[in-house]
Amino acid sequence: MTIEKPINRLYPISYFTGLIVMSLGALQFLPAVVSIIYSEWRIAAIFILTASVTSLVGVGMMFLGFRYRGAKLTFGEGTVVASGAWLLGTLLCALPYYLSGNYLSYLDCCFDVMSGLTTTGLCLIQDMDHLSNGINMWRHILTFVGGQGMVVLALTFLTKDQSSAYKMYVGEAKDEKLFPNAVSTSKRIWLISLVYLAVGTVVMTIAALLAGLAPDRAFLHGMWIYMSAWSTGGFAPMSQNILYYHSALFELCTMVFFIIGSFNFALHNAILEGKRGELRRNIETVTFTVTLTLLTLITTLGLMKNHVYPNAMAIFRKGFYQLISGHTTTGFMTVYARQFYHEWGDIALFAMVIAMLLGGSACSTAGGFKAMRTGIIFTTFKMEVKRMLLPESRVSEQKIHHIRDVTLTDSMIKSSFLIVMAYIFTFAFGTLVGMFAGFPFGMAALESASVTGNVGLSIGVTSASMPACLKFTYLVIMWLGRLEFMSVLTLGAYIARKVGRKCD
Repeated sequence: MTIEKPINRLYPISYFTGLIVMSLGALQFLPAVVSIIYSEWRIAAIFILTASVTSLVGVGMMFLGFRYRGAKLTFGEGTVVASGAWLLGTLLCALPYYLSGNYLSYLDCCFDVMSGLTTTGLCLIQDMDHLSNGINMWRHILTFVGGQGMVVLALTFLTKDQSSAYKMYVGEAKDEKLFPNAVSTSKRIWLISLVYLAVGTVVMTIAALLAGLAPDRAFLHGMWIYMSAWSTGGFAPMSQNILYYHSALFELCTMVFFIIGSFNFALHNAILEGKRGELRRNIETVTFTVTLTLLTLITTLGLMKNHVYPNAMAIFRKGFYQLISGHTTTGFMTVYARQFYHEWGDIALFAMVIAMLLGGSACSTAGGFKAMRTGIIFTTFKMEVKRMLLPESRVSEQKIHHIRDVTLTDSMIKSSFLIVMAYIFTFAFGTLVGMFAGFPFGMAALESASVTGNVGLSIGVTSASMPACLKFTYLVIMWLGRLEFMSVLTLGAYIARKVGRKCD
């Protein structure tokens, strides 16, 4: 009888992490092509070099674990792969930024990569208005891929391992299965995203042309802004963000796309299959509509109280646009950062903080608590009030509607409360660190809400001159918020256990 020697579980983890890293290396050839088209030879050389380095790291990790590629990952190992790939991917994807000379430090480069991959949209880049087309392309590729998920990208093109695929998929804070397995689900997510990319680029290019941009520039800006809108990322090619275009049509188009981008991929799939009734029945769209309506009322009253804007159109373009940009966790801006602090007043800023923390839908490109969890929590409160008022015989199982009727279980309720509490504690910690860095409470709180919810709206705190400790804190918070805590915490526990064993 032959007893097989247990394998070192680091090998399959290395293989699947390398798979994801290699896909990020391949992506870097796209901005290299754009740089060549525009004769940006130095930038093209940088991307070819960094693409090669990143791909080699990925291939090396795959080679290390190649013999054990058939080993099935546990759920814990799947989350370690997901969070580890995000961390290593951030370090490698920062190389083009660092070599470009547009940043003051490597930490700033990593901050912007994490901001892009988590679809946050805050940035520390220098002289944004004069960036090369290659660097701008890379910025927006990062936010577009980050919206769908780098694990989802790797699963779409590079693996057929169904069991391990699902465990990595869940590790990236996704739990919707549009199809029976994670690989098919990932392919459908990317199909939906690429179809929208084609349509959205055309629409935004036309809007950019009407705003006065030259044809080739209109195409690039249209594509970049669409990629950022769909991914609820908030990046823009110009420092003035959406305000740069001075176009109501441009603003309206972006609004449509980032609202659509904040919806659950399962909802998109259902609508494409003809189930349009989901738009009015789904718990996430209902919750989003209710919270947006209430917060719009509060914001409008706050702005009117302060006499900030002269008429309804100005309130819509400056007030409502910022609110819904925050609620969908997009981060596009049509005002200057300091206008929040000096003009909006406490009431409107309060509504903005709540909107950014609530966020969009689960399994979408949006961040925050997610409408699903908010809906479940409110439904739970309603259910408990019924239990208090009605006879026990009249209290039935509570159901919610998400693509289909789903019975609300104790585990769903517990999970929703735990994640929301984690977001609240993280927001409070980010606010505290901001105050220790010398910023007043209002500024620290709004910026922390933006970072925690992966939003990107700024009140003026985020800049290359802010303390390194605050940059690092925000970087970690973005990572935690995007992967919804458990994957990152599992990675930390895994590393601590390995280190502890070696020390013993």
